[in-house]
Formats: sequence, C-alpha cells, structure tokens
Amino acid sequence: MVMARKKIIAGNWKMNMTPSQAVELINTLKPLVANDEVDVLLCVPAIDIIPAMEAAKGSNIMIGAENMYFEEKGAFTGEISPAMLDDAGVEVCDHRTLREKRVL
Repeated sequence: MVMARKKIIAGNWKMNMTPSQAVELINTLKPLVANDEVDVLLCVPAIDIIPAMEAAKGSNIMIGAENMYFEEKGAFTGEISPAMLDDAGVEVCDHRTLREKRVL
C-alpha cells in the first residue's frame, strides 16, 4: 500500500512584513490550516524569524529562513550565516541567490 505524501504549502514575503505583521498573519493562519492534511512552511526574513517561530509554536506552521549567506562568520554586513540560523532553531532555508554588486 502506497501512502500519500503530506502536502506542504510554502511561501515567503520578501520585505513586505514587519515582525508584528508576521505574527498577526501567523495567528490568522493557524486556525485556517490546523489539520493533519497539510503542513505550512513560511520562509521569512531574518528580522521576522524569532517572533514568527514564537507565534507558530504548537501549530503545523514551520518557520524557515528566506535567505542565508554561505560563510559561517566574517565581515559580511547584513548577512546571516547557517550557524546563526541553526542556533535560532531554523531547519529550512528557502534559497540563497548570489547577487554581485558592481560599482560603476
């Protein structure tokens, strides 16, 4: 007998929500997605990770990072490392897009 895979709904919101707006959205979503048929994954900006994880506790909403930098540490202003995300309890990262900055 083949068991059906559980569905996952995943998304992110770039720079479109503050931490308090993220918490409000998660609190609105929790009763709407509270079932065993689907898991929800929200990959949020670094500033939203901790409040989003707190808001999602006890629900089927997982919080991931929207982005990370490949270096473990260093002088990389504004970046977040895998070690930082791991220490915060993040297990999933949406993606990492390398953006080259050029000075003309």
